[in-house]
Amino acid sequence: MNNHKLIQQALEVLPGGVNSPVRAFKAVGGEPIVLVKGRGCRVWDADGREYIDFLASWGPLILGHAHPKVVKAVKDEVERGLSFGLTNPHEVKLAQLVVEMVPSIEKVRFVNSGTEATMSAVRLARGVTGRKLVLKFDGCYHGHYDSLLVSAGSGVATFGIPGTPGIPEEIAGLTLVVPFNDEEAVRKAFSEHGEDIACVIVEPVAGNMGVVPPKEGFLKFLREITREYGSLLIFDEVITGFRLSTGGAQKLFEVEPDITCLGKILGGGMPVGAYGGSRELMSNVAPEGKVYQAGTLSGNPVAMVAGVETLKELRDKEPYDQLSDRAERVSKAVSDMLKDKGIAHRINRVGSMFTVFFTDREVYDFESAKSSDTELFGKFFRKLLEKGVLIPPAQFEAWFVSTAHEDEHIEEALSRIGDAIKEL
Repeated sequence: MNNHKLIQQALEVLPGGVNSPVRAFKAVGGEPIVLVKGRGCRVWDADGREYIDFLASWGPLILGHAHPKVVKAVKDEVERGLSFGLTNPHEVKLAQLVVEMVPSIEKVRFVNSGTEATMSAVRLARGVTGRKLVLKFDGCYHGHYDSLLVSAGSGVATFGIPGTPGIPEEIAGLTLVVPFNDEEAVRKAFSEHGEDIACVIVEPVAGNMGVVPPKEGFLKFLREITREYGSLLIFDEVITGFRLSTGGAQKLFEVEPDITCLGKILGGGMPVGAYGGSRELMSNVAPEGKVYQAGTLSGNPVAMVAGVETLKELRDKEPYDQLSDRAERVSKAVSDMLKDKGIAHRINRVGSMFTVFFTDREVYDFESAKSSDTELFGKFFRKLLEKGVLIPPAQFEAWFVSTAHEDEHIEEALSRIGDAIKEL
């Protein structure tokens, strides 16, 4: 069955024909594609068309599609059982790897998604501090949990949806929102509400308003002011965890949060999330402590083995310099092509993740990101798709480079991108 027929059937039984809004391609126009296979850095749709993939399942596939070690581990585990509902040895192994690799984590709790991780982290912060307020940053997306969907990025930004329909005012009112990279706004929020702020949650490198790095010293400032007021600092490293280094953004920027949220790469392509911190802090989580959180499928053995093999590969090979070099090569070449065409743009890159913003402004927060020409981005996306290059179908998301993007694949991709830009 082809793309069109599958989408028509999906529209009959799924809201918008999708299970996550950005998959509907409404922000970029045209009918969405249905993917049926992935190998290395390539994917194929239901029409049999092949694409070089810079979406990477929105970030998890840092080793590329169907990495042999991950696939073998999953196949072997499936033969033993899909789920037990009790502890299995693989969740212990994955926890040991997380503790070994992430600087601030001494104990970790596995959940099933990044949203569950951030939701649980906020609950823990409130439970420990006895405070109600959460401070987040405009354009940072931390999943679809009520308290964190206010002024969110990602699909909320892509569709221009107010972040609070369905969320009672009483809950939305417990979230303070300030601009990313704005120290003065953070100081003002703490001066007015500091005694009531349970936590600050931040993407240490924003990836859901497009890639926006922290200004020099910003993360250290957040560390200092949260300590000053007795609030907890939460790093949402669902995207950056194991993406920017073995220890994520906190290792790269040498700033340790109180709680770290993980996902995406952690599961090697399977649904996994996690939150962790010091032994003392995590001792407040049930059954050791009184802050309750649970999940029937948490620590699922199939997901755990996928995560174990992925993290072992990253730990043992540390491909981060190579990944960064390849991302720099792609982003610089794309920038040169757009300059030659006279198209205003900015490219923000950190390690192996980057975003092409169609604006002539420096992008350092959500307001500047929103100056991007989203209509032009839609044309750019459709041209790339036509030429066989898949990127996120949204201006406010990141491109990802994987270890499967070898030199010859990058050359091929740049050739296709060049053909697409010529036709813009």
